[in-house]
Amino acid sequence: MKPRVSFITLAVDDLERAVRFYRDGLGLPTEGVIGTEIEHGAVAFFDLHAGVKLALWPRSSLAHDVGVPIGPRSSAEFALANNVRSREEVDAVLAEAQQAGGVVVRPGHATLWGGYAGYFQDPDGHLWEVAWNPKMLPAD
Repeated sequence: MKPRVSFITLAVDDLERAVRFYRDGLGLPTEGVIGTEIEHGAVAFFDLHAGVKLALWPRSSLAHDVGVPIGPRSSAEFALANNVRSREEVDAVLAEAQQAGGVVVRPGHATLWGGYAGYFQDPDGHLWEVAWNPKMLPAD
């Protein structure tokens, strides 16, 4: 397998609410919800960096497509990370997420690895780390 991530799909309870959070609150570009004419087809795609797409898909649709039962949500299963260019940007992104309706679960703080990071949850409980790693700064 070539280690390539093209899509990150988050299962959401309320697709419209999730779209508002990511589009209106965080400013991620999207064409909005598509596929509503297909049963279990409604989905929203957002453009991320380097061609990666974030997909929001109702939990029931993802479970149907995979053929697994819907289980209880757990925010501690994984975290997405956004590496930014400064400590100040960490705090700004956390504030932006909170303003958009997210919950800051750990404010920006110095890390054991010499950086600075904090965490927020989106309206469906998905964890996002916002980090400044001085040894791995983003190219842009």
